[in-house]
Amino acid sequence: MSKMTMSQKILAAHAGLDFVSAGQLIEADLDLVLGNDITSPVAIKEMDKFKSEGVFNKDKIALVPDHFVPNKDIKSAENCKCVREFARKNSITNYFEVGQMGIEHALLPEKGLTVAGDLIIGADSHTCTYGALGAFSTGVGSTDMAAGMATGKAWFKVPSAIKFNLTGKLSEYVSGKDVILHIIGMIGVDGALYKSMEFTGEGVSSLSMDDRFTIANMAIEAGGKNGIFPVDEKAIAYMEEHAPGKEIKVFEADEDAEYDEEYTINLSELTPTVAFPHLPENTHTFDEIDNIKIDQVVIGSCTNGRIDDMRCAAKILKGRKVADGVRCIVIPATQKIYMQSMEEGLLKTFIEAGAVVSTPTCGPCLGGYMGILASGERCVSTTNRNFVGRMGATDSEIYLASPAVAASSAVTGKISQPSEIM
Repeated sequence: MSKMTMSQKILAAHAGLDFVSAGQLIEADLDLVLGNDITSPVAIKEMDKFKSEGVFNKDKIALVPDHFVPNKDIKSAENCKCVREFARKNSITNYFEVGQMGIEHALLPEKGLTVAGDLIIGADSHTCTYGALGAFSTGVGSTDMAAGMATGKAWFKVPSAIKFNLTGKLSEYVSGKDVILHIIGMIGVDGALYKSMEFTGEGVSSLSMDDRFTIANMAIEAGGKNGIFPVDEKAIAYMEEHAPGKEIKVFEADEDAEYDEEYTINLSELTPTVAFPHLPENTHTFDEIDNIKIDQVVIGSCTNGRIDDMRCAAKILKGRKVADGVRCIVIPATQKIYMQSMEEGLLKTFIEAGAVVSTPTCGPCLGGYMGILASGERCVSTTNRNFVGRMGATDSEIYLASPAVAASSAVTGKISQPSEIM
């Protein structure tokens, strides 16, 4: 037996090796290189420096301007112009401009660009999202992105792994966001530093694909190199719908694969969880949360802007009103999700409740625009980071939560769970 984890097997296959072990340095072939409007211009300038003769494969690069898009100022417009011109010059197939764009980590799986067994790098830390489909995907710096676009290869140090054995199934209004916040609270923001977080066990089958995307998305918040799920019937059905005809390569961890740690998590025991300022590991459940008044709610991002999230928030907001003095901003993650939300009447529900709905964008998550916080303000957000000053003023506060908790909080004007209003 070869004693490899799922991630190690994908890396070995892409390096043309029969076996790799934790700590080994390898050079591997890439299936996809991703960049956005903040990181791509840096990578493009780097490519100019090493006088690259264009890109390795125009079909295997995805450029998604999504952070300050539609452009919020001259600088962001110049960045997007740089990416647009590079995409045109190199005939990049997967360039998604305003009208087609969405938040990159929701858009790429939806477009069928990420499938099981792929090796993907992206100049954005939440590139680890695609592990939900059984791909090895990880965030890199813009220099690595430049080298990847030019050569189709990247260097990796093979990560060791932590195994998370999931049992049971989630209760109503408990979601993948609560699972990953619980895990980060348990192991800490560097608990999986440069390790694969491999999720397994009979509990996986009860998680929706949107739950899995959320969990894999936030592997980086525990320091993880990547998060990855086994390829089951749900994952295959998702890929057959979104990437018909694309080859799916299923890798499974060896039974005697070596893990640094193993944890068992009973999903049925989890309750709504909130990460308090100023780290995702500062988690609390509602038996510890008292009357915390809020100014703003953000429902969206690459973590929680998918259709399940929109439906969940709408179910809670239907027939209710956003509390006086609270701003509630809803951001569907892609044009398709926006359209689906419109057709299902979800946007009407949000607007009738007194929320606003934005075009797809990362927007306020990184303190971009569409909901910046003033001094001393508090926000409940479905985003993935709550560092000091992440969403605006350095003395503002961000509380990370699920769409269910965010929507409930919008109604009550304080941090609340669905059971308080449903």
